[in-house]
Amino acid sequence: MADALQTLVEKLQARFGAALLECRLDRDEVTIEIPPDQAIAIFTALRDDSDFAFKQLMDVCGVDYSTYGDVEWATNESTEKGFSRGVEERATGRGAAAIRQAAAGQTAAGRNRFAAVYQLLSVPLNQRLRVRIFALDDELPVVPSVIAIWASANWYEREAFDLYGIAFEGHPDLRRILTDYGFVGHPFRKDFPLIGNVEMRYDPERGRVVYEPVSIEPRVLVPRVIRKDNRYLSQPH
Repeated sequence: MADALQTLVEKLQARFGAALLECRLDRDEVTIEIPPDQAIAIFTALRDDSDFAFKQLMDVCGVDYSTYGDVEWATNESTEKGFSRGVEERATGRGAAAIRQAAAGQTAAGRNRFAAVYQLLSVPLNQRLRVRIFALDDELPVVPSVIAIWASANWYEREAFDLYGIAFEGHPDLRRILTDYGFVGHPFRKDFPLIGNVEMRYDPERGRVVYEPVSIEPRVLVPRVIRKDNRYLSQPH
């Protein structure tokens, strides 16, 4: 299997050359990164060339890299009782500081904030390939739609648009698929508050559902691990 994957990496590098921003084999998985302006040509070749034959698109998902690589736990030192409590407000929902950091869109690696990730399958060659495309504009993330290459991309791209706000240029019907049409924001973005932006209720006087500003007071919950076993019980004198 490892030899076959390494051969795939070599074929990808030979076929696409400098068009590949990244091409690596890690943990028996091949991942490539490609620029948006060459995505359609590369995807078409991946589907049609006999060396690849990735006829099936298994999934498309969005990724928000705004806090990628950040941690809020002091894990450098640990004891028999575990790690420390949270020391930095970096997790989603922890507070205003965490939301501001995520909204800034400054990733640890200096990359763009949003990416679309494609999972491809070649049944004849029994191989899989992960393809990643970063949107060049963090304020309005746009990548090309691959629906003309793989029809199965239709609902996948709508889901990524709904949850991450990534627009797929060329999609014939790009609209929300999981949240309501009047929903505000994109719930999988890391600056989206855990309590949401609005809440809904049925108004009997109007005879319909109405949206109002959320009325829940945010709470910050930091987990604390308490282990109850014989190792930590006080020994009798």
